[in-house]
Amino acid sequence: MLISITAIFSGSLVIAAVLASKIIAVGPFLVPAGVLAYSITFLCTDMVGEVYGKQTAQRVVISGFVTLLLVMGLIQLAIVWPSAPWWKRGEAFDGVLGQSFRIILASIIAYLVSQFFDIWIFSKIKDATQGRFLWIRNNSSTILSQLIDSILFVSIAFWGKLPIQEIIIGQWIVKIGIALLDTPFVYIGVYLMKGNENVVTAQT
Repeated sequence: MLISITAIFSGSLVIAAVLASKIIAVGPFLVPAGVLAYSITFLCTDMVGEVYGKQTAQRVVISGFVTLLLVMGLIQLAIVWPSAPWWKRGEAFDGVLGQSFRIILASIIAYLVSQFFDIWIFSKIKDATQGRFLWIRNNSSTILSQLIDSILFVSIAFWGKLPIQEIIIGQWIVKIGIALLDTPFVYIGVYLMKGNENVVTAQT
């Protein structure tokens, strides 16, 4: 089960980074298109942290980081590699997958800071509540870490190009909604992980 959650984590992280260059409207809010996929990563680390502990969750984050770097490198390689003579879609390909250095840098910095903060605060709340009230630490850690992520990513990626305050607020509000909606899935995931692998909730 841990392998499956790690795979979902890495896949969601990578596709979120690919989609991040497009800004979409969610009702009145403007957010990067990868907002839902990226929110799934916090769901995954909360489940792993709850069952396996802080150190395992941190290893999942590091593995995702390595995967992200590898995929970004492969994408850049595909962009600079000479196209076949009959390939006529090179410009469209580059436009969709080619991201500026600022967006790549923003993704990496925001990812590392927010994910490790999420794991840290989740663990602290778990200790403070003596392992009770999973919904409190799940929502609190995700909402706070997503605020950090939104501020860092949008500021670094779009400063001077887009109305960053509007995007930060909109993105964070949407992420709060997703965090509240994913609470049942956290309980289900933790239940399945404990049942399938017969593990006891790790001490953090």
